[in-house]
Amino acid sequence: MKEFELKYGCNPNQKPSKIYMADGSELPIEILCGRPGYINFLDAFNSYQLVRELKDAFGIPAAASFKHVSPAGAALGLSLSEKLLKAVFADDIEGVNDSPLACAYARARGTDRMCSFGDWVALSDICDKTTALLLKREVSDGVIAPGYTDEALEILKTKKKGNYNIVKIDPTYVPASQETKQVYGITFEQGRNNFVINKELLSNVVTTNKNLTDEAIRDLIVALITLKYTQSNSVCYAVDGQAIGVGAGQQSRIHCTRLAGTKADTWQLRQHDKVLNLPFIDTLGRADRDNVIDGYINKNEEDVCADGIWQKYFTKQPEPLTDAEAKEYLASLSGVSLGSDAFFPFGDNVERAKKSGVSYIAQPGGSIRDDLVIQTADKYGMAMSFTGMRLFHH
Repeated sequence: MKEFELKYGCNPNQKPSKIYMADGSELPIEILCGRPGYINFLDAFNSYQLVRELKDAFGIPAAASFKHVSPAGAALGLSLSEKLLKAVFADDIEGVNDSPLACAYARARGTDRMCSFGDWVALSDICDKTTALLLKREVSDGVIAPGYTDEALEILKTKKKGNYNIVKIDPTYVPASQETKQVYGITFEQGRNNFVINKELLSNVVTTNKNLTDEAIRDLIVALITLKYTQSNSVCYAVDGQAIGVGAGQQSRIHCTRLAGTKADTWQLRQHDKVLNLPFIDTLGRADRDNVIDGYINKNEEDVCADGIWQKYFTKQPEPLTDAEAKEYLASLSGVSLGSDAFFPFGDNVERAKKSGVSYIAQPGGSIRDDLVIQTADKYGMAMSFTGMRLFHH
């Protein structure tokens, strides 16, 4: 297939639309089911780059959940604790921890389940039955992977009444070293960002604390690779081999850090005993449970514990998660890693990171206030690396 006609571009009025190879060669994909759209393919190709790079870096399966060309979650295929399995709604599928790819997907989808509603999924490895069973019941637009087992493909083809978008990509495909795009009819060209993110990038530890644990190195690499495919400005919190909060596309660095930190806090608090034991009514769907949990933790538009409201969601009125309880729970955390795609211009980013249990930071450095940022990290005993490499993505 040398080109594929799309229904429309970013919006229904943007026609005609298609994808094709500029050199006239065959597209490196097969569409096994559905009819993906313009934004679907933007998500597919960006997300697959991310999981392929994670797989190359660590040699284990990886998965990502993308919305609007940025990751809502990305993860390595590490086993999940009983609490985390329950928190990400994966405890009722048998054998999740027996499939590294299923673990990666459960973590990636579970990072920010509200933002992953209607996502595009990328898998680094051939999709197996367990991963397909997890994916089948989620609201999702499509999936890209280097292949699918017969069982997995049969399961996924039942989604959306047989219209679920399933894309197979050639794992040997290597893109051209130069890439182009047009804005306002003007063509831009640049070298593809082939920079390799690895342990050596973290060698310049500028804080008094020089101790980067093996787990911290892994999580910082996960955060930086995630940022490489996140719309800038961006900040990523990571722990246990996965992103737990991604702040994308903000004009201010501190706003990225706050947004990502709030998402990381929500991920952590989903594992609080009060949240895990919320008495949901059996008829409440998964997406509604996610919305209610977010409201319960973050006290959003609706007080889900209030008289006359709780009855819509619960079998009995739950005790609220108080601000003091949430603060105490979060204050007990440490060992979280944080990556930033550009330098921290002020120490306030480090102050906010501390509130979410951050112990390790990787950022390019190069601010005129680097000394102040280092002093702030030293105040909390953090270890911070200057990578010297910006990771903007637009």
